[in-house]
Amino acid sequence: MDAPVLDNTRLESFVNRAMQDLAAGYGGVMVSLGHRLGLYKAMAGAGPLSAKELAQRAGCATRYVSEWLNSQAAAGYVDHHALSDTYELSPEQAMVLADETSPVFIPPAWNVPASMWTDEGKTLEAFRTGRGVGWGEHDGRLACGVAAFYRNGYRASLVPQWLPALDGVVDRLEAGIEVADIGCGHGHSTVLMAQAFPRSRFFGYDVHPDSVVQARRNAEAAGVADRVSFAVASATQVPARSFGLVCFFDCLHDLGDPVAAARHAGEVLADDGTVMLVEPYAKDRPEDNRDTVARLYYSASTTICCAHAISEGGQLVLGAQAGQKRLTEVFRQAGFAHFRRAAETPFNLILEARRRPS
Repeated sequence: MDAPVLDNTRLESFVNRAMQDLAAGYGGVMVSLGHRLGLYKAMAGAGPLSAKELAQRAGCATRYVSEWLNSQAAAGYVDHHALSDTYELSPEQAMVLADETSPVFIPPAWNVPASMWTDEGKTLEAFRTGRGVGWGEHDGRLACGVAAFYRNGYRASLVPQWLPALDGVVDRLEAGIEVADIGCGHGHSTVLMAQAFPRSRFFGYDVHPDSVVQARRNAEAAGVADRVSFAVASATQVPARSFGLVCFFDCLHDLGDPVAAARHAGEVLADDGTVMLVEPYAKDRPEDNRDTVARLYYSASTTICCAHAISEGGQLVLGAQAGQKRLTEVFRQAGFAHFRRAAETPFNLILEARRRPS
């Protein structure tokens, strides 16, 4: 066979792209170190600092801090002032790296790829055998990383934007209804709603016992444990309470039988109740999902979302890039007459479903 003719320009471009990605992987370790050692927080609002000054502030060894700072400057994560040989964290960089309340705070999210690497052996076996990997079988950093990744986005958008986009739901929450949060994880979404609507009661359900324990702690810390409860239960084990609102936050696509989950949601829903479905942002055709966000979601879906759905029997393995068309079909099969997109962000689709037409 003739050897393929290489386009050296294309080859060089792709090698550069691959090296950038490799450097980003290394950089994730640096971000995690900066977060866990308090280096970013020590820099936030402090102005220009030398490596020695930062090391003293953070209680670290200067030589390590010096090398770390240069890795951050090379990545554009901190600014370097060559004349004074000092380093500075800009307000924009601080929002992403130091402010734990910021909607774009990113360091804990690096726990997710860390868990993916740790679980590589399980993923290799899953590929070769077709078996699933349940949520609880992953390294513990996965649950923590996912919870942290979504927490601040929910804090910024759930109460002020997403709930008001649903027809009549805020008024009902203010008057007092019962709400189910299915796949609640660490309970951040549940707690946020409970804080905003003290007349309503909230029930979180998740199949991962450790997450349920952490959710209870979070409710206690937030002072809402009197109106929030959490239980270990699958989506089809949620008890019937005539819920005024049933929520699926970034979890329906993880389920082994999303149609059954949606159908059960309809069964435990009040006649005039609403299902709020929050899913990863995706267009309907794979060829239209070719950007950074889609790359992130497809990668996580390969090792986490699809793996868990398969572990639950895999009746319909949606994956994290299902798109509105496929989600609409899930709820149609489950007997819902109304389904619409209520809002969207670069990371999420916010969808509304009701058993009766509008």
